[in-house]
Amino acid sequence: MKIVIQRVKESSVSISGQVVGKVGQGVYVLTGIEPTDTEKELDWMAGKLANLRIFEDEAGKMNLSLLDIRGGALIISQFTLLADCVKGRRPSFIGAGNPETAEKLYLKFLDKVAALGVPVAHGVFGADMQVYIHNDGPVTFVLESPK
Repeated sequence: MKIVIQRVKESSVSISGQVVGKVGQGVYVLTGIEPTDTEKELDWMAGKLANLRIFEDEAGKMNLSLLDIRGGALIISQFTLLADCVKGRRPSFIGAGNPETAEKLYLKFLDKVAALGVPVAHGVFGADMQVYIHNDGPVTFVLESPK
């Protein structure tokens, strides 16, 4: 599993001009599900996302987590994170999980993050989405679950 976390002042996702998910201060998260991912990876990643100290405290140090600031997470499915661009000029997506399994795991991931106390907003799996991101920093992290 691979995720990209961007710290945001606010973020929203729209489909056909209609906002379907939005958060204020918190994170925007792109989520890639791999063929070998299980609930073990989801649990690890949800815990890391909720508790990673990427927000500044009163001294300006990154010392606060999403839970500490009571921030939200806008989580979007993004199979292109798993693209292999080494050979040729067209990305290969063989490293992405099959859509049926990936969607189930993505939905479980949303539930696991919410169960930790993070308000979760999301897009629609497989939809053509437009995303608004008001970056904070910018601060961006790429996380991969341990194998």
